Amino acid sequence: MASQVSQMPSSSPLSSNKDEMRPKSDFQPSIWGDLFLSCPDKNIDDETEKHHQQLKEEVRKMIVAPMANTTQKLTFIDSVQRLGVSYHFMKEIEDELENIYHNDNDAEKDLYTTSLRFRLLREHGFNVSCEVFNKFKGEQGNVNSFVTIDVRGLLELYEASYLRVHGEDILNEAISFTTNHLSLVVASLDYPLSEQVSHALKQSIRRGLPRVEARHYLSVYQDLESHNKALLEFAKIDFNMLQLLHRKELSEICRWWKDLDVRRKFPYARDRVVEGYFWTLGVYFEPQYSLGRKILTKVIAMSSIIDDTYDSYATYDELIPYTAAIERCDIKCIDQLPEYMKLSYKALLDIFEEMEQLVAKHDR
Repeated sequence: MASQVSQMPSSSPLSSNKDEMRPKSDFQPSIWGDLFLSCPDKNIDDETEKHHQQLKEEVRKMIVAPMANTTQKLTFIDSVQRLGVSYHFMKEIEDELENIYHNDNDAEKDLYTTSLRFRLLREHGFNVSCEVFNKFKGEQGNVNSFVTIDVRGLLELYEASYLRVHGEDILNEAISFTTNHLSLVVASLDYPLSEQVSHALKQSIRRGLPRVEARHYLSVYQDLESHNKALLEFAKIDFNMLQLLHRKELSEICRWWKDLDVRRKFPYARDRVVEGYFWTLGVYFEPQYSLGRKILTKVIAMSSIIDDTYDSYATYDELIPYTAAIERCDIKCIDQLPEYMKLSYKALLDIFEEMEQLVAKHDR
């Protein structure tokens, strides 16, 4: 991004500093503006919450209930995970997968089931050997021809290959093999399988953000003939409930950011607080981590201001006491700083103090 030399607005606290022109990066303003300042005024009504709990128990019973075969069980667990509601059933899913891991013999399983079993078990930390895929190779080491016509199986093998570790050559080969074959057939597939393959080729499950992937899969899952109505309804309600919580959190953070008056006090810094919140959703989206999301977003936002202070505005002589002050985290150091640095330093200490109070309040 191009750098320009420009003068601070006269209303900025920086205008009273040294008279020399300072080079600063010409960062683009936030594309979001004040979009997220207003807090959604609606709440989930009691009837919806009650129905949500009823559906939750229904899905829980289906997870632990015996099914006709392992394929059905694995497919249902996979749907629960991809719809973004598995955080409600972590123990139940772990127990079912452990039972499959210890008691299920996959020797006779087809490519779809073998690949799905491999992926789910590896995602949950079970030690599964990649040698389970050797049965799909012929005597010459080539993939058996019947495998290439099993598109669902190829898609699952493609997804499973992204959980490979160093030295698993068969999975390295599988990524190349499945990518080539899926790319050739995707245009001839019917919806929704065509959408599943197309989306996977752009980005595998392993590389996706949970909430983004859940929203996409909701649209696909409802068009699958085999979809479970109770699970689908539960996932939709749960997604809306979580989205409302996230919107309220983001609104609170945006109001905090606006109160800091970043645009006027730190005109040289990037305004990326919304993106910072989105990053935290990639770490943990579950409702029980609401406090952690808000704290981490504020830390990211202040880190960005401090980073731009170092890279885009401050002089070397100013950075010496600034660095020492940050290392000490002591309000007594503030008098040694230039006026504009006092603002960011005080804001940083305020976040640390807020974190201490919140942690103490929650007995952590």
